[in-house]
Amino acid sequence: MKFSYKILLSTVLILAIALGVSGYFFVNYVFDASMQREVGQALDESSILQFAFETAALNIPSKYDMLQNSTIEEIGIKLEASGQGGRLLRISDEEGQFLYASEGFAQKIDFLMQIDKETRIYQVVQDGEYYYIQTGMMLDALDRVLYLETLHDVTGIFEERQRGFHIYRQVTVLMLFTSIVIMWIISGWITKPIRLLTKATKKMAAGDYAYRAKRVSNDELGQLTVDFNKMAHALKKNMQQLENEVRAREDFIGAFSHELKTPLTSIIGYADLLRSRKLDEEKQFLSANYIYTEGKRLETMSFRLLDIVVMKRGELELQETDVSELFEYLKEIYGTIEGVVLDIVYDAGVVYVEVNLLKSVLLNLIDNAYKASDAGGIIEVRGEQHEDGYLFSVRDYGVGIPEEECSRITEAFYMVDKSRSRSRNGAGLGLSLCTQVLSLHGSELFIESTLGEGSCFSFLIKNTDGENDV
Repeated sequence: MKFSYKILLSTVLILAIALGVSGYFFVNYVFDASMQREVGQALDESSILQFAFETAALNIPSKYDMLQNSTIEEIGIKLEASGQGGRLLRISDEEGQFLYASEGFAQKIDFLMQIDKETRIYQVVQDGEYYYIQTGMMLDALDRVLYLETLHDVTGIFEERQRGFHIYRQVTVLMLFTSIVIMWIISGWITKPIRLLTKATKKMAAGDYAYRAKRVSNDELGQLTVDFNKMAHALKKNMQQLENEVRAREDFIGAFSHELKTPLTSIIGYADLLRSRKLDEEKQFLSANYIYTEGKRLETMSFRLLDIVVMKRGELELQETDVSELFEYLKEIYGTIEGVVLDIVYDAGVVYVEVNLLKSVLLNLIDNAYKASDAGGIIEVRGEQHEDGYLFSVRDYGVGIPEEECSRITEAFYMVDKSRSRSRNGAGLGLSLCTQVLSLHGSELFIESTLGEGSCFSFLIKNTDGENDV
């Protein structure tokens, strides 16, 4: 079912229920008010009849000690004759025997038994198609206890209620029909943005990611249209990113295949040389050394790839770490490094990190600086406490990186100077691993480099309480 139909049907249903309930209560409210008025009039008339009966009884000559039944009947006839049409009365003695009753007065005595001396009572009774208010009270006349009952005709009020229901039903039907026409127009206007969005989704499903829905209102649906268009823009951007990632993955596979082919070719070639020919001791050593060197490079490459995969799938548990632990570890590892001078200076501080992974980042950065440095070069490792976190940096004064290469050096297998990297067992995976680790720590790697002057790699570990795992 269309959304506009749902709006139409739900609105009409709610309106029908509201009109029905309100009409019912309104008509009954008017009916109850009329009945209360009629009850008051009936009780007032019964009080007047009581006074008139007792007065008439006192004015009768006292021939007897007690009021006679015939006298009571005469008074009853006079009282009925003095009243307006539609009123019936009945007078009963102490035993409940009827002394006088208007024609048509019901013969039931259940109501009579409920009358007492102190109260006036009433009830609504139905006799065929007619409705009456029956009142009852006790009379005390010339030492006799009598019961006076009246019937006040209220059939007209019940008929008015039925007419009220009938008229209200007609008005309700007319209002519902009018509301259907109006709501049909309104629901179509309200759902127009939804229809436009539906059209846009079909266009996008067909591959037209540039299509945008037209905004036709300034309400929530209009805002939904704006958000949908933003989503479509983001989706298009994500599709482009996915295409780029697929392309990068293909490049990765190609580079990986090439990186495997080069050392494997050397290993196979020198192994075949050792296997097929008898070499002197020096050539045999050189061949074995080539095989060992290329094998170590393959080993390094496989370990780095494994680390990158683990970083992408793992979760970190941060712990409070004194930075002195990290820098002292670097001094122990590179304290006796040959060919370069390692200068480590740092401020006191505490960071919340996964210690082993951060050590791996620093080791990779120093290793890259070592590969880029000439013999006797200086590698500066710094740690600075800032307001928003702790800054680590590794600077070398080596060959530097061309500006156009800086954006790609964090890609897997990408090497600026392949001959220099391979000569020192490089695989082009160190910086890629670093970016993965820093991303898990909520940080990123900043690169500053000038060709021929050196490079500086830095990252900021932001201040945190360490309570949440990354």
